[in-house]
Amino acid sequence: MTEQETKDLEEEVNTEAQEDITEQEETEETIVKDPEQLATELADLNQRFLRVAADFENYKRRTALEKDDLLKYSNAKLMGELLPVLDTFQLALKSPGESAETQNVIKGVEMIYRQMMQVLEQAGMSKIEAVGQHFDPNLHEAIMQVEDDTVPEETVVEELRAGYMLRERVIRPSMVKVSK
Repeated sequence: MTEQETKDLEEEVNTEAQEDITEQEETEETIVKDPEQLATELADLNQRFLRVAADFENYKRRTALEKDDLLKYSNAKLMGELLPVLDTFQLALKSPGESAETQNVIKGVEMIYRQMMQVLEQAGMSKIEAVGQHFDPNLHEAIMQVEDDTVPEETVVEELRAGYMLRERVIRPSMVKVSK
C-alpha cells in the first residue's frame, strides 16, 4: 500500500469516527431530557397504568358475576317450559274423583306432582304467593278487578294461574284478580 493510499484510508477512518461521535452526541442529547418533562411523562404513564389496571379488575368482576348468573339461571328456560305441565297436573288434581279407581289415579297424579315440585324447588324454583298479598306488577298479572269490601284495595283476591320464580327472577307472573 502506498503512502497516499494509507493517508486516504486514515482520513476515511477519521471521518467515519467523527460521524459516529457526532451521532452519539446527538443521541445523548435526545436521551437527556428535562427532569420536569420526565416527571410529567412518568405521571401520565402511571395514570394510564392505573386506569388499565382498574378496567381489568372491573372486567374480571363483571365476568365473574355473569358466570354466576349463568350458572344460577341456566335452568330457567327448561323450568318455563315445564310450567304448562304443572298447570295440567293442578287441573287434574282439582277434578272430582267419584269412583275408587279414579281416586287411585288422582293419588298417583298427586304423588308425581309433589315429586316434580320437590325437584324443581331443589333447583331453586318457588311458587309466588299471591292470594291476600298486595298487588305487585312485577310478580302478578292482573286480568280482572272485582269489588270486594272485605279486603283492602289493590289486594289479590284470587289466583287464576300460579306464578313461579327461579331464585330472585320471575319465570312467570301469577295471573290474578285484584280488588278495587
